Amino acid sequence: METFDRSQRTAVRAEDVAAFRRFNRYFTRRIGVLDDHYLGQDRPLGEARLLFEIGEGASLRELRGRLGLDAGYLSRMAKALEAQGMVRLAVPEHDNRLRTVEPTPAGRAEVAEQQRRADALAAGLLEGLTPAQRAELTGAMATAQRLLRLAGITVESVDGASADARDCLDAYAADIDARFPEGYDKATLVRPEEVTGDAGAFLVAYEERRPVGCGALRRLAPGIGEIRHVWVHPEARRLGLARRLLAGLEREASARGLAVVRLDTHAVLTEAQAMYRACGYTEIPRYNDDVYGGHWFEKRLLSEGGA
Repeated sequence: METFDRSQRTAVRAEDVAAFRRFNRYFTRRIGVLDDHYLGQDRPLGEARLLFEIGEGASLRELRGRLGLDAGYLSRMAKALEAQGMVRLAVPEHDNRLRTVEPTPAGRAEVAEQQRRADALAAGLLEGLTPAQRAELTGAMATAQRLLRLAGITVESVDGASADARDCLDAYAADIDARFPEGYDKATLVRPEEVTGDAGAFLVAYEERRPVGCGALRRLAPGIGEIRHVWVHPEARRLGLARRLLAGLEREASARGLAVVRLDTHAVLTEAQAMYRACGYTEIPRYNDDVYGGHWFEKRLLSEGGA
């Protein structure tokens, strides 16, 4: 597996970096992140957030992946919460390598109070704005969250036979089986050898180490490639990720000397058709015997040298 799209990122302006850091400093100060008694409770933000994330119970492994924390640091925080009577740590009988953590009644009461205080803090910050200004701020925060999520997603080239590739294809097949009136036969999915090495490529998008999208490229004919199975997990849609995957597959095609890429899509996938047109694809006559095809598209690519 190799990180695919880092080399394609453009240089970041110093002014943008400064603005980002300036906002972080202001916002973290306003919400009390610097205080050892976050929200006036007897713990810093790190412990308060961990207690919230534990919910009704989780494994330390799951929490480590979700929060991106060092294993030792997470273990120390969990033990501190246990010593305070907020959580219980245990080793499940079915797997003695795993440690689980769940809240005590005191921990649940602490989280409820934390939620009440956090709501009051947010309301206090917002009450100085007019309704129109609150709507503007809410929209700006939604945009910021969407773009930050997209920025944090990486696209990696993986072997077509890898577990992540096949899991993505299984999810893709289940998704469109529910959308196509006639269902979907998984036998039509690309084979690993078609999308690996010189034959093609398989890209997987990762968010916090979890696969959230994929796309495949295979060689169709001399100088012509075919893009297949561009898919984004429902939780990662409307971020712009499908376009990033599509652009990545086009770069893979160019790197293999393919001058043209083609694809087809089902008649019910109107959002996919709109995206392909917006990305420079033109509709062409049927070029394959795909039983699910309803629209066929083609795009001519510039060479890597820009010719």
